[in-house]
Parts: sequence; structure tokens; C-alpha cells
Amino acid sequence: MEPQPTTAQPRVRIQTEDFDLSTEVAALHAADTRVGAVCAFVGLVREWAPTLVAGAPALPPEGALASLGRPGAGSEAPTPVADAPAFMELEHYPGMTERAIEAMIEQAQRRFEIYGARVLHRVGRLGLGEQIVLVAVTAAHRGQAFAACEFLMDYLKTQAPFWKKEHSAAGARWVDARASDDAALAKWGIEADNAA
Repeated sequence: MEPQPTTAQPRVRIQTEDFDLSTEVAALHAADTRVGAVCAFVGLVREWAPTLVAGAPALPPEGALASLGRPGAGSEAPTPVADAPAFMELEHYPGMTERAIEAMIEQAQRRFEIYGARVLHRVGRLGLGEQIVLVAVTAAHRGQAFAACEFLMDYLKTQAPFWKKEHSAAGARWVDARASDDAALAKWGIEADNAA
């Protein structure tokens, strides 16, 4: 049976606009009757520790969550702290970013038996709880789809050329890569040394 095209849409999109998971997944596997599994990952902007912001006062170990405005033990009405996370900014180098992610998808296609993949990554100003990334993969079986999706996400975290800045009332700081992200990529046999 001849391979069927998964979609006419680009596999990689970098955009400021939000995306709809069901629309993207439907477009990815539209008219491809070989697909038996779709795996999708959506990443959200999550809260980060304000003590990581340069110049921010350290929070006490107990009650730190309550001090960020979340209910804590014995706390009726927590008060947000001045340095609580506000939003993040993502920057990229147009053209280079898309090419780098396309290369990641090519690598995933060589490693796994997948039919299609789509990566959407948002840039610009993003608030807490907003969608930031979508990785979706189609395959005949779930195992290959799950593995390829995880591989692409691990690859994206360390190898995609994005620059992230976290903002709070206490200031802003550029975010360095984490050793845990390099370790996640290493399980696929790819060595990275991005962590500061």
C-alpha cells in the first residue's frame, strides 16, 4: 500500500496565537487510513519558583505554596507575594528554529515507525496556564506514537533554539537549560550539555 500524505499543513509552526488540540490532531491524521494511534502532548506555562529570580527574597521552606497565593495548611485567605510569577516571554530565530525542529522530526521518523508528526510552539508573551507547545505523532500502533512523542519533546527541551525569560514583580531573568532536560535526552542516546 502506498504511503498516504498526512496533511498539506506544515509539520512545524512557530506562532504567537493559541492552538486547538482537536483541530490540529484531526488535520494531522486526516485521510490517512493507516493511522491506528495518535499521541499528543500539550505543554503549559507553569508556575516557577520566584526565589530563582535574581534579587528576589528567599521564601521560607514551609508555607511557600501558600505565599504564592495557593491554599496551604491552616491558611484561609493566602496573600500573593510581590515576586510571584507573572508571565514568560519566548523568543526564537525565525527560519533557524523551524529548520532545527524539522531535523528533529526527521530523526524521529528514522527511529520510530511513525506516519506523521506536528510540532507547534508559541512565542511572545505567555501567561501562567497558557498552552505553549504541542507535539503530535501518528503511527499504526500506540507504542511507536508514544515513544516518538516523548522523544520529540525531550529533543525540543534541549535542542530547539528558543530563549525564555521569566517575569515577576521582582524582575526578569533569562532561563538556563536544566541538567534534568539533558538527562532526558541522554536516554535516547543523544548527549547534550546545555545546563549551566
